[in-house]
Amino acid sequence: MTHAPSPEPIQSALLKEATGDAIRHGYFTRQGGVSDGIYRGLNVGLGSSDERAKVEENRRRVAGWFDLPVERLATVHQVHSPDVVVVDASYDGTRQPADALVTATPGIALGVLAADCGPILFADPENRVVGAAHAGWKGAFAGVLENTIEAMIGLGARREAIVACLGPSISKASYEVGPEFVERFVSENSDYQRYFTPSRKPGHSMFDLPAFTIDRLRAAGVKAESLGVCTYPDSERFFSYRRTTHSQEPDYGRQISAIAIREM
Repeated sequence: MTHAPSPEPIQSALLKEATGDAIRHGYFTRQGGVSDGIYRGLNVGLGSSDERAKVEENRRRVAGWFDLPVERLATVHQVHSPDVVVVDASYDGTRQPADALVTATPGIALGVLAADCGPILFADPENRVVGAAHAGWKGAFAGVLENTIEAMIGLGARREAIVACLGPSISKASYEVGPEFVERFVSENSDYQRYFTPSRKPGHSMFDLPAFTIDRLRAAGVKAESLGVCTYPDSERFFSYRRTTHSQEPDYGRQISAIAIREM
């Protein structure tokens, strides 16, 4: 197995300030892993065609950053849904079809994978409840953010105490969509027109997924920020589904964002 430097994730100032040492979080980049070729670096995507042993080693490195065994890194089989899984001490590694996880159990890292979609990490440091959500446009539109907050409240969190941060995701400058996409949003709520501006391509628009995400989080009553980091132009640090598509590459890796309540 190739050796590489340990992963060094990006952290949110908002989450770090709110949680102190009680809760640890990281938005991992593609740096610090053992995969190579188009998956070069820290590809944690079990759904990719990367060598399984390398993906598992990358996942071990992520868990190790939390001082946890890989069995305590909980992820789901992401399907662009609004569904949330509650994780507790009985977690056995099963990846259920869902797009968010919540827990009040210390010593379990909740991870969501992304390659342009928005990874959102949540924490209520007062009541020691955390969450992680994968929100592309489908998940955000269908309510995965609000459902994550409700699931955290179900575990004892208080809405006003929850802080959330959107990690590296595709920005408006790199996200062109067609007229039917805009129509889907605007027919749901005419105010959603503000997330679109005309692109150079006739009839097409640029979509501001980060603004849509942050606005929904704040409307749901939680304190929220975005790291303001775009995955598309930065091939050194991030995997990007859209960049892969434009480059006509056969597959793409996924980076992970994760959060854990530390054991006292």
